Amino acid sequence: MSNAIQFWLSYNSGAERLQLPVNPASIRIQSSHSYEDVTVSQLGEYTVIGDARLRDFSFSSVFPRDYSSSYCEYEAIPAPWDAVATIERWIATRKPIRLTITGTPSTYPVTIRSFDIDPERAGSPGDIYYDIALKEYKFAETSRLEMTPVAAKVSGVSARASDISREIPKTYTVKSGDNLTKIGLRYGLKWRDIYAKNTKVIGKDPNLIFPGQVLTLV
Repeated sequence: MSNAIQFWLSYNSGAERLQLPVNPASIRIQSSHSYEDVTVSQLGEYTVIGDARLRDFSFSSVFPRDYSSSYCEYEAIPAPWDAVATIERWIATRKPIRLTITGTPSTYPVTIRSFDIDPERAGSPGDIYYDIALKEYKFAETSRLEMTPVAAKVSGVSARASDISREIPKTYTVKSGDNLTKIGLRYGLKWRDIYAKNTKVIGKDPNLIFPGQVLTLV
């Protein structure tokens, strides 16, 4: 029996696929938004509608032992326990799978929330009936950060990343408006390290440097 609507479960970007040999009689899709009722003084109660929640899917069907043209979707149906083992292995990976319903524009990344089987139903020896519940899955989106020169402000001194020289000179002659922090930012150095190398030149106060002083940087 060929049906325009087929139910597929797939794993690892379609590397592994399982078409359900018997279409579910029905599929339940539950979708809703989050709601919050808020009471505001003098305004009364109003409702805040939140973001859409992830959808829930659930359906029941059977993995038949033998092919029957009256209800099976294709002849080369999997052995029931092989189909069960495949789904249980996917569950064990703790990764999402995909539910596809052909004949409709519907394909959903989902996680398997429950998978219950009934292998001993009277009158159906070898058949495995099952109930499965799925939850819609949202893949996390990542974006690449573009690094741009930014202003760094320390003790009232601004310097851009583009102003930092990659080559550090052995010495530096202090100019008007300089301080150790600004000099350090210019060459990617810490002001404490510059001061440690130039204590005799600068004196006890690292905040007092004067134009014309020659400081050792490396």
